[in-house]
Amino acid sequence: MGNDKKLVESITSMDVDFAQWYTDVVKKAELCDYASVKGCMVIKPAGYAIWENIQKELDRRFKETGVQNVYMPIFIPESLLNKEKDHVEGFAPEVAWVTQGGLDELQERMCVRPTSETLFCDFYAKDIHSYRDLPRVYNQWCSVVRWEKTTRPFLRSREFLWQEGHTAHATAEEAEERTIQMLNVYADFCEEVLAIPVIRGQKTDKEKFAGAESTYTIEALMHDGKALQSGTSHNFGDGFAKAFDIQFADKDNKLKYVHQTSWGMTTRMIGALIMVHGDNNGLVLPPRIAPTQVVIVPIQQKKEGVLDAAYAVKDALKDYSVKVDDSDRSPGWKFAEHEMRGIPVRVEIGPRDLANGQAVLVRRDTNEKMTVALDTIAQSVGELLDTIQTDMLERARKHREAHTYTATDYESFVKTINEKPGFVKAMWCGDQACEDKIKEDTSATSRCMPFAQEQLSDCCVCCGRPAKKMVYWGRAY
Repeated sequence: MGNDKKLVESITSMDVDFAQWYTDVVKKAELCDYASVKGCMVIKPAGYAIWENIQKELDRRFKETGVQNVYMPIFIPESLLNKEKDHVEGFAPEVAWVTQGGLDELQERMCVRPTSETLFCDFYAKDIHSYRDLPRVYNQWCSVVRWEKTTRPFLRSREFLWQEGHTAHATAEEAEERTIQMLNVYADFCEEVLAIPVIRGQKTDKEKFAGAESTYTIEALMHDGKALQSGTSHNFGDGFAKAFDIQFADKDNKLKYVHQTSWGMTTRMIGALIMVHGDNNGLVLPPRIAPTQVVIVPIQQKKEGVLDAAYAVKDALKDYSVKVDDSDRSPGWKFAEHEMRGIPVRVEIGPRDLANGQAVLVRRDTNEKMTVALDTIAQSVGELLDTIQTDMLERARKHREAHTYTATDYESFVKTINEKPGFVKAMWCGDQACEDKIKEDTSATSRCMPFAQEQLSDCCVCCGRPAKKMVYWGRAY
């Protein structure tokens, strides 16, 4: 068992150094590795398998709402990027530029896409002519590049994977409906699949997407009390349409501008999974997103019938993602390894279990053990996986509730931000000057104005003037 202990000890305790714990888990679970290109990462099979499951489930949900997948070029000519002033200003510090093709200098430099609004707008201007062409409800799965100064695996890297939806509609009402609809798709996905509870709301003007009329967000709370923006949906109104001249002939034969939306979710959700559910033994994956839901560890596997029984259990669990670990490692090493990789359920079966017609199930989330009959193991595992999924969401929700505070005066607000990591609910007058002061004094930002508003007081927590909105504030990744 000495090697098993060493494996766990190689992960720093999250209470000692949360940032180092996170990095240790990412590396020990072999989710990704550092690349030779600074600020970029190599996503290894274990990490990419999680992304594939995220992609598969989101794509299914998108298509249920009428979304179609397309693909746009990776390069954007500078002249195209410059067509929308607010948009280009918002992304200018993060843009990577291509200035040479082969041996020749380019006549016009091109950026490597930080996002694809301008490309979709350029396409829509040529593709949309009549009200019969609307709505256009497109999405692409791709990578984007943003030249971040400070990077961390999955959470913030110079190149990352995501999906970006871009839609065009005949009316403002249709665009707003789609914007909210996609935010709810993200929120339901986070809660139902990732077991991550989220706050749904609107960003302030200071925090909204560059070029958008309004930005809606889902905000999650990590184990260390920091917030993570987990998905955003933007209503562009007709601003981009006017910049790119995207017009259509309506039913009344008049030319009108389209109304557009954009929405995205990224590989940072793998980071969210780690930081919401992980523990000092490594990853803890919710069953609905885990690439391997069940691992079967045969005990004394060289004894007659044990391996056969292990593979018979695998056959019985054909409705789930199952692997048998028949490597020549010790059972203790295997237990520690699969715990660290976050596999939701471990099945242990040895000669004594075989003789008694039973197996032992071990929950990754609580380490609870239970003995079940082999002839009903499929039902037992199915019920356990459902229970784990539900319990993980409830545990994360309770953690968020326990770390959500209320402040009605500035002194207590600052004290809470500084001493109690988590969300702080407080009233706001709507003035950006107060947002700026809060950020300067505490490093906290407005996370969102939740759809579910509360009247905590009549006054802004910062300036004391009449309040307009209740806001979730917090420090964030």
